[in-house]
Amino acid sequence: MYAVVKTGGKQFRVQEGDVIYVEKLEAEVDSTVELTEVLAVAKDGGITVGSPVVEGAKVIAKVAAQGKAKKVIVFKYKAKKDYRRKAGHRQPYTKLTIEKIEA
Repeated sequence: MYAVVKTGGKQFRVQEGDVIYVEKLEAEVDSTVELTEVLAVAKDGGITVGSPVVEGAKVIAKVAAQGKAKKVIVFKYKAKKDYRRKAGHRQPYTKLTIEKIEA
């Protein structure tokens, strides 16, 4: 059984026991979150696709960690003009462990 969920503007195909990294959610570590935007659910050889979401379906996940990704360097320059700008960025994320798919 698997589900396709949408969170943080991205879609994830998840099964029970999966670990995924999503855009930061406001939740404490070791708490549970419900992902209610379930776009599709597959079980027993059949698939249910929502329009846009599957009614009554939700995915329950446990927050494993909150963190930041590795630093990405943003470097801008214009050749021969003595223009240089260097900046770094670390994207915050939430690490989720999928516990249950209810459909």
